[in-house]
Amino acid sequence: MKEILDKLKKQGEMLFKAGATEEEILLWENNNIALPKQYTEWLRLSDGGDLFLPAGLQLYGVSHKPIIDIDDDDRPDDSFVVIGALASGDPIVCRKDSETICIYNHEAGVIEVDEVYDDFKSFLNDLKGILGE
Repeated sequence: MKEILDKLKKQGEMLFKAGATEEEILLWENNNIALPKQYTEWLRLSDGGDLFLPAGLQLYGVSHKPIIDIDDDDRPDDSFVVIGALASGDPIVCRKDSETICIYNHEAGVIEVDEVYDDFKSFLNDLKGILGE
């Protein structure tokens, strides 16, 4: 995950927040749900932030605002958690109890097949494609 973070830092303007501590992640998960393992690994490096500024995406954290809100209404259904958003407003969601990361087209009310990623690492590796960079 650190390699991906370092690679991203070289690809455009980014604003990474300080990483969350293990205690902050555990406290958040104890009060909410378990996040995908790769996303929690990412949170240890960057607890939220803005990537590919000015028109990229924002990732949410567990200790830095904006905080992940498991009740965010901008998701397909209750089996998903919003962990970020594209500049277009489309939320980045993870499926509860899964490593799956998706982009939810909230206007159309669908998740496109080509916007479903097996895990957070796959999502990060495709960011340039997602954003049309």
